[in-house]
Amino acid sequence: MFLRTPGLKSACGGLVFSLLSLITLLSCGSSTRSSQPAHSGLAFRAFISNPVFPNVSGGGGPVIEIMDAAHDVLSASVIPVSSIANAVADAGLMAVSPKKDRTLMVSPADMKLVIINNAQESVSAAVSLSGATESVLVASDNTTAFAAVPSLSVPGQSPGALERVDLSSASVTATIPVPGAHHIVSTPNGNQILVFSDNSNAVTLVIPSLIGTGSASSAPPPCSSSPVPACAITAPGLDRPVGAVVDGSGLTAYIMNCGPECGGSASAVSLLDLSPIAAGNPPVVTSTITVAAASTGLLQGNILYVAGTAPGQGCTPATGLCGTLSVIDLSSGPANVVCVPPSGSAMRACTVFPISDGFHNRVIMGANGQLFLGARNCTNLNTSSAVRGCLSIFNTATATVVIPPDNGDVTGIAAIPNRSVVYVCQGGNLRIYDTTTDKLATTPSPLPNIIGQAVDVKVVD
Repeated sequence: MFLRTPGLKSACGGLVFSLLSLITLLSCGSSTRSSQPAHSGLAFRAFISNPVFPNVSGGGGPVIEIMDAAHDVLSASVIPVSSIANAVADAGLMAVSPKKDRTLMVSPADMKLVIINNAQESVSAAVSLSGATESVLVASDNTTAFAAVPSLSVPGQSPGALERVDLSSASVTATIPVPGAHHIVSTPNGNQILVFSDNSNAVTLVIPSLIGTGSASSAPPPCSSSPVPACAITAPGLDRPVGAVVDGSGLTAYIMNCGPECGGSASAVSLLDLSPIAAGNPPVVTSTITVAAASTGLLQGNILYVAGTAPGQGCTPATGLCGTLSVIDLSSGPANVVCVPPSGSAMRACTVFPISDGFHNRVIMGANGQLFLGARNCTNLNTSSAVRGCLSIFNTATATVVIPPDNGDVTGIAAIPNRSVVYVCQGGNLRIYDTTTDKLATTPSPLPNIIGQAVDVKVVD
């Protein structure tokens, strides 16, 4: 069994190194699938990406750690992602396929997309992308993936493109030029993909079914009544859009306009009507909700949660709570919503709450109505009187905010289905929160942690 020491984040050293040296065959650096448990044997699992799992040489290598998500216990088995012929150097963000038969993991150091067979708990292939990516998704067909690559060189235009990957052949099958492409969001049925670019006031609409039917040698033209594989949506109110929340019908996208936080002018949520696409017409922005800040969001029924950090708010280590969470009730229609601070304490069409600052790019609803919000580059506070970092938890029942006493960027969040538990990767640590208390869980004791660095976490069953 691999050695587990809660709280230890160094790759390997001291006593840990000595002990690991005694079990060379089980170390990440030299292990094979035959020298460690062939399978975790777990029915309910979470995968955790770890780029520096310790090896006997004193360094660390990339693996996927396997958590028993029913009991919050780390398995003795890991998935060594460097075990294939085209070795992988890193372990980063992950995406799970709709059928949960595959997990994709990004290797930032060598710009590869690793394909993991969930049932076999093994790496099946790695695809070399044309640049680094921070946004990957698996399409609804379960066999196609897309990655936004902002640095991809395209002749005759600014860098940036969307790459299409065939998971069966483990190959890039198309490149769709989109200057500065950085984040991607798909509609539920996968018929449309929205691409968000750096330093842009437009959103690019990609229609996967049309890829390969037209020229992809230039930047996307403006959307019109002539459908093309990719076209640019422009409208008043679009101001440095960075992401979107698409409703269950796939007909409305709530565009997060980052505004001043991303070098623009005004933060807002733009409602993009996607229904005209079915008739061959371009989507239309129908209304805009002004908010204090917007870099990420989540839609639950008629309630839209929008988080961000407006610059110039005088945020200091002594205050720290300079981010904002806008809770927007859409039941009476977006035209009736005004969402800027200050606001009263009573819930109404929109109420604004202070949360930790930083660039918010992780949001998930846990059990018991607990909304987990993660950011990067926040104001960490670590004093004798207070400790806090980039994680905020909003209790939707009591309309209160908890900032857990932990430092560091939040790089992964996973709500565990049918349990009052949420896994969080923060500052390289794995944290397990109890949503009945909004505090760290008390069992098992001690709580498991990662030897190395916990980067991302996903439930795969």
